[in-house]
Amino acid sequence: MNNGSSDNTALSAAGPEHTTSAGPATAAAPYPGEGGASTDSVPAAPTAAATLSSRAALPASASDDALANPRYARFVTDLLGVMAYGELSGFERLSSDARFSPSLADRASLGRLAVQEFEHFELVGAFLADLGVTVEDAMSPFQASIDAFHERTRPGDWYESLMKAYVIDAFSGDFYRSLADTLDPRTRNLIGTIDSGEGAAHLQRRLKEALADDPRLASRLALWGRRLVGEALTQAQRVGIEREYLAGLLFADEADHTQHTTALFSQLTRNHSRRMSALGLTA
Repeated sequence: MNNGSSDNTALSAAGPEHTTSAGPATAAAPYPGEGGASTDSVPAAPTAAATLSSRAALPASASDDALANPRYARFVTDLLGVMAYGELSGFERLSSDARFSPSLADRASLGRLAVQEFEHFELVGAFLADLGVTVEDAMSPFQASIDAFHERTRPGDWYESLMKAYVIDAFSGDFYRSLADTLDPRTRNLIGTIDSGEGAAHLQRRLKEALADDPRLASRLALWGRRLVGEALTQAQRVGIEREYLAGLLFADEADHTQHTTALFSQLTRNHSRRMSALGLTA
């Protein structure tokens, strides 16, 4: 997407800058930016919404005519605004990073993923246009926050760029799928169309190859992955609460907001741990 983001100055035009990725991880307090999905080699995990529904009642999926409700339409517009900017940022980031690939095959692969991100951006933009909203207006409230996220998580080299794409795309895919369970059919189908999982599968395979070729990468990428998911969790909570789409779409009772949010982000963290384990890394 997808993750996926992303999504914007994800990376500067000069490509990855050296940063100290081994710095302290941001606290994983309950970002979506880039679309993504888990891969077949990772054990199937329940969606966060399914986990939540076993603990407390969730609202039923919205009906076909839900978008006629102004309040619901505003929540969906915010959610799609985050997605659109995430996909646009993902296109920019992957396009930039492709130039620093260690091989022509890697460059071509990242280029294909970048094209997919832009195609997803256009799909979301067309959907918003049908709602009478320009994609620029929908993205605007999230630009500064997502740009800041990418500034805080600048990769130090190509391998960290690959890990960032994998972690954030997959995290975003989990996040959007969790919300999709309570959306109207049209919006849910849009998210399903974007959430193909092809990009995440390729990124996982390439990371496994890199780790097999150079086992010394393992500790560095494991630490980088922990930092990324901590930043992503913090970003997701901040943006979701500021714009209220978490409460508006996922939770039937605002009094249960804290409980549901905690369960949602706990599940996202567990999904991340499974993906790191599939790479042979400690989350």
